[in-house]
Amino acid sequence: MASISRRNTGGKPRYDVNYREPDGRARRRTFTRKVDAEIFRATVEADKARGTYLDPDAGRITFKAYAEQWLANQSTEPTTTERVQGRLRVHVYPVLGSKWLSQIKPSTIQAWLAGLTGAASTRRVALSTVSTILSAAVDDERIAKNPCKAGSVSPPRRDVRRIVPWSAERVGDVMNELSPRYQILVALGAGLGLRQGEIFGLSPDDVDFLRGTVTVRRQVRQVRSRLVFAAPKANKTRTVPLPSSVRDALAAYLALHPAAAVTLPWSEPGGEPVEVSLVARGLHGSALNRNSVNHYVWKPALRAAGVEPTRENGMHALRHHYASVLLDAGESIKAVSEYLGHTDAGFTLRVYTHLMPSSAERTRLAVDQALGCYISGTSGLDGPGQTAPDLRL
Repeated sequence: MASISRRNTGGKPRYDVNYREPDGRARRRTFTRKVDAEIFRATVEADKARGTYLDPDAGRITFKAYAEQWLANQSTEPTTTERVQGRLRVHVYPVLGSKWLSQIKPSTIQAWLAGLTGAASTRRVALSTVSTILSAAVDDERIAKNPCKAGSVSPPRRDVRRIVPWSAERVGDVMNELSPRYQILVALGAGLGLRQGEIFGLSPDDVDFLRGTVTVRRQVRQVRSRLVFAAPKANKTRTVPLPSSVRDALAAYLALHPAAAVTLPWSEPGGEPVEVSLVARGLHGSALNRNSVNHYVWKPALRAAGVEPTRENGMHALRHHYASVLLDAGESIKAVSEYLGHTDAGFTLRVYTHLMPSSAERTRLAVDQALGCYISGTSGLDGPGQTAPDLRL
């Protein structure tokens, strides 16, 4: 049972709460006011009885120190780690970094959110990162609850921004403004739905020209300003159909620009060297660098085609075009999600649902196709020698 003892220090009273933790360790906590000591004693005994006791000192670690420990123990891709570090450094540490975990309350989180600037999506991701870290602190028994999950914390609203896919004409216009060496990038993006890094990492060995399939096994990405090979996003290898038009374009391209081996480290600089024969390469035979391609190849082609070089018109627009073509043709969300390499078909639905034909139009077409030839000639009139039955009872 916890007890309170009084002593004088420099002529001023001090109240020591002596208690034992559930594992039997003796602890002491000192207060300047007796009422605070009594509240603490009652809280300790109640928490021990409920089985919810936490070491009061466990939360005396700064958010930044704990976040860095947490991040060091995550088995994430190096580029993911870099993004999280940057997010914490820019959006989180300036306000929450120096606070003890035990000092961060729901009101602290709400005040921090109120002071954040930028797009709602950026603020939502920052909140999600902080919440994940504080949930880990709960699991480590450093704090009792995650303040981000309190009802008084209002997450930023989602950005309501619908994707407007490129038309086939725009895809063709941009493709025609690229030099012949780089036109294959458009065919692979718009015709297979590949991400930019997946286009850069495609090998002829991934293409089955006979069966008409492409297996997406790797991407080229930048880690600490160095190019590396890495698994596709979320380590999700997938197989996508190879349309005949893309097959023919790829075969013709490889006849003019034979693939050549490129060696890059796997996953991170200093990783195991991996040699891959690449379809798309730079003028000097090296793997393509997204920054260089975007600046020196893609944006000039956009301007020449009369397309504003905004973020929405990056190479990712080719994936959106691919998705819109499939959905317009009646392909299922599940199939589109698999071809795009999404881990969650629900995400695909949220992003592209507005591109799907309306249910009313699908219903009209379905009934017309199933019954149209049978019912289109009915007039409601009795034919020769026919009399409608009297349905009155």
